Amino acid sequence: MLVKYWMSRDVVTITPADSMKRAMDLIKKHQIHQLPVMKGDKLVGMLTDGDLKRASASDATTLDVHELIYLLDKIKVSDIMSHPAITVPQEYTIEEAAEVLQKNKIAALPVVDGKGDLAGIITQHDLFSALVSLTGLQDRGLHIAIMLEDRPGSIMEVANLVRQIGGKMASIMTSYKRCPEGYRRVYFRVYKIDREKTDGLLEQIGRMAQLLYMVDHRENRRKIFSE
Repeated sequence: MLVKYWMSRDVVTITPADSMKRAMDLIKKHQIHQLPVMKGDKLVGMLTDGDLKRASASDATTLDVHELIYLLDKIKVSDIMSHPAITVPQEYTIEEAAEVLQKNKIAALPVVDGKGDLAGIITQHDLFSALVSLTGLQDRGLHIAIMLEDRPGSIMEVANLVRQIGGKMASIMTSYKRCPEGYRRVYFRVYKIDREKTDGLLEQIGRMAQLLYMVDHRENRRKIFSE
């Protein structure tokens, strides 16, 4: 899943010469938390609501309202923005973008095209939306986690059990973390399952693998089999 399919293309920007007050007004008007700073067609920095709060916090308590408005008009975006801006290419995967956000402890990233021009912005909210879509949570099906032998065809065998009772696969994810040698954890998101057949399905899967847990997102029902 590439960043370019999940980023916002309608980006609200600001210039280095704009005032701090204008930046605050834009953030409030558009209900956003960050503004890419553009000098002409060139991305030169990033301004966040955190930058604005830090810039005003020390002086605000000692000023009256007229002095504060004057201060906000006097301070320029170039004085308080972060630069250079941390960016990601639009061909990055959402996992790579998430890693950059986490590493730099930021909440949004300007996205650039092959020429380095601003193409959009991707935020933590966009990544959460992608995660929900990727896992199939919106289908309100079953989430079944198992410890399965790591051999060719083992996942297909479990998937066939789901299909035999009319179920559909929303997603399958695997991990080798916290697994003994020769095994892996597999997370199935399945939907269109007749709930009366759930127990029978789990019993069949249990003969082939170690059941870890099952969550029914439609019925809000959970079973924990093993940690």
